[in-house]
Amino acid sequence: MKKTIILLFWIGTALFGGTITSLSDAINISGKQRMYSQRFLKDYAMIGMQNHYGKPKEDLVRTTDAFEKSLQALQQFKSDTITMKALKDEEEIWKKVKIILNDTPNIEKVPELQNLLEKLLKKADEATKDFVNLSKQKGNEIINISGRQRMLSQRMASLYLIKTWGVKDEAFAKKLQEAMTLFKESAKKLKAYPKNSEEIKHLLTKVDRSFLFLEMMNRSKSKFIPALIYRKSDDILKDMDRVTKLYAKNE
Repeated sequence: MKKTIILLFWIGTALFGGTITSLSDAINISGKQRMYSQRFLKDYAMIGMQNHYGKPKEDLVRTTDAFEKSLQALQQFKSDTITMKALKDEEEIWKKVKIILNDTPNIEKVPELQNLLEKLLKKADEATKDFVNLSKQKGNEIINISGRQRMLSQRMASLYLIKTWGVKDEAFAKKLQEAMTLFKESAKKLKAYPKNSEEIKHLLTKVDRSFLFLEMMNRSKSKFIPALIYRKSDDILKDMDRVTKLYAKNE
């Protein structure tokens, strides 16, 4: 049942193709671009390890489609010159990323791919913050923070999975710890937000429980099964995507 829910969630995401009509929507969708940058690496590692849990090949296709459609919608949305430059830079980096993703996963390609995805993440983050700055509604910052949690869920998982695959990254421990610390700090801010509905409070509690698993993974000296990492990070992603949409709807 859970696999079906996750699959339907991603099918719904990949079918995004509408227009963006508000800055709240733009912040949500632009923030999701950050998440895609990390999910690409997560799927790439699972495919490379020949681990079929979550159907990473199919997921990579859906995620690629969703990224491109979302980027196009963001570029068509009315914004300022600074934001458009960030989106244009994002598009140029994406062209290079897509070439690697369309080829058979190769562990030797991971450093290059990871470097490009770091740049893609940075530009997507810049665009998201630009949209936040364009908005005069203070509540839109909470959409940014909530949306960033989606990205962090995939970043924590992708870093762990490439390590499990055998990729040697000297900065691995630092990157993972930074992601986990930011996730915890952001979770506190979200829980303290005075406008949280009962549904949001419930979802944030669920996310806390899922995050405990990733913390345990980080502290353990044993290797965790990739499928468990994939599943738990998707649990967080699914719940945080719902939270972010609720914030975007209410602000």
